[in-house]
Amino acid sequence: MLQITKLFFRATLFRSLGILLVASLSLLSILPAYAEDASQAGDSAQILQAFNRQHREAEHAKSITDKDKQRIMFLLGVVLITFVLITGGLGIAMGLYGKPVFVAHMVFAGLSITLAIVHAIVGVVWFYPF
Repeated sequence: MLQITKLFFRATLFRSLGILLVASLSLLSILPAYAEDASQAGDSAQILQAFNRQHREAEHAKSITDKDKQRIMFLLGVVLITFVLITGGLGIAMGLYGKPVFVAHMVFAGLSITLAIVHAIVGVVWFYPF
C-alpha cells in the first residue's frame, strides 16, 4: 500500500510539473510578442533605416567592379591552362619516355583540379544571373 501511494504521489508530481512546464513555455512565448507590440514604431523604424543605409554604404565600398572580376577570372584561367599543360606534359614524359615523374604529375593534377573547381565556383557566383 505504501508503494502504491508513493507511485501515485510521483505520478501526480510529474503531471503537475509537466503542466507547469507547458504553462511557463506558453507564457514565455506570449511575453516577447507583447513587448514587441508595446515598443515605439517610429524610433525603431528610424534606427533600422540608418542601419540599412550604413550597411549598403559599407557593401558598396567593398564591391569589386565587373572589369576586375573579369581580370581575376582571366588570370585564374591562364594559371589553370598552364597547370593542365604541365600535367599533360608530365603524363606524356612518364607514359611515352618512361621518366620517373609520377609524383610531380599527381601534384600538378591535384592543383589543376583544385583550380578548376575554384574557377567554376567563382564564375558561377560572380557571373550567373541570380
